[in-house]
Amino acid sequence: MDTLYLIVAVIAVLLVLSAFFSGSETAVTAASRPRLHQLEKDGNKRAHIVNRLRNRPERLIGSLLVGNNIVNILASALATSVLIALFGDAGVAYSTVAMTLLVIVFSEVLPKTYAIRNPDKLALAVAPLVRIVVAVLTPLTIAIDAVVCGLLALGGKRGTGGGGEAREEELRGAIDLHAVTDDESAHEGHMLRSILDLAEVEVGEVLTHRTDVQTIDAALPPREILRRVLDSPYSRLPLYRDESDNIIGVIHAKALYRALDAAGGDIDKIDVAAAANAPWFIPEQTGLLAQLGAFRRRHEHFAIVVEEYGAVMGIVTLEDIVEEIVGQIHDEHDVPVAGARAQGDGSWIVTGTATIRDLNRELGWNLPDEEATTIAGLVLHAARVIPDEGQSFVFHDYRFDVLRRRANQIRTLRVTPPGGGAARTGAA
Repeated sequence: MDTLYLIVAVIAVLLVLSAFFSGSETAVTAASRPRLHQLEKDGNKRAHIVNRLRNRPERLIGSLLVGNNIVNILASALATSVLIALFGDAGVAYSTVAMTLLVIVFSEVLPKTYAIRNPDKLALAVAPLVRIVVAVLTPLTIAIDAVVCGLLALGGKRGTGGGGEAREEELRGAIDLHAVTDDESAHEGHMLRSILDLAEVEVGEVLTHRTDVQTIDAALPPREILRRVLDSPYSRLPLYRDESDNIIGVIHAKALYRALDAAGGDIDKIDVAAAANAPWFIPEQTGLLAQLGAFRRRHEHFAIVVEEYGAVMGIVTLEDIVEEIVGQIHDEHDVPVAGARAQGDGSWIVTGTATIRDLNRELGWNLPDEEATTIAGLVLHAARVIPDEGQSFVFHDYRFDVLRRRANQIRTLRVTPPGGGAARTGAA
């Protein structure tokens, strides 16, 4: 009888060890990587252990699985021997039912459920013991891993790591999960996704088009130039000579005031071209992340964007890039949505040069921006014709009414999003 009690006690200990292996596996793999990384930076030794263990996931998982299977098989074998001694051949069935229930409830579901609910806490608690288990079982794990790799090689399979792309997808997924909790989290999620997208967005997609850029003719009298600078809501304005594509400098309001002070207050003595900064030209294909770094290195906030043939496309500023991350930054000179006015019937009057990215961001639309940068460009791309005034189209469930056209350029449209205005289908 004493032997029976001893075996039952050993089985109970083995079940506890099985629960330890199961819970540890779930906790260490599910623990928050960013939080443990920060804890390690703060000097937490257990977080350091967990991070080191996760750097070799194949050895970690292999050791825990080996240990878990050893104790489960041993516990089942002991239980079967005891029950056969007590009940004969029927003990096999009794042992199978009893051990299945005990292992599933107390060694699998219970510890894994607790680990899922408290992954960081449990991972830090079991880290020292798990390190010992991995160290002891690593030789056996390496041997098993060699056998597995050999079998996979025979089948023509090779392991491939996800690399940076997989990590970025994981990060985007984590951001999306975080962003669904409330409005503030949604805004934070939008900013984080925008940071990840910076390298994929080109300055040509966020620039201020040349038709909307205020420029100044350098041939104008200094007094007229000063008046235009004072009347402008912007602190920096491009200077051109002879033709608008010939940008010779960028005049800053403060530089003009300093030149006026140096001239003793005599406006007519100011050399505006000399007071202007040299223009900085960049190609429209430049990525926003690269341009942001260039702005920081050059300590500048303003660049002239040119296309492949050297023609000026527009300008891009540091604020344009920052707005791609944080959203529209409004000041006393801005309108709530640049280039768009809400109408009572749910439609919007939109200028043709309004960018699709801004409209999607500010109005919650989902118009595609892969083939066109502006709303007019989207209509031209989808319609495959230059539409006349009064012509209407329906693309991507949005209705586009051309209100005004100058030469071949669409100047103003009425855009009715799905559910806004009268329901209409088809295209005119």
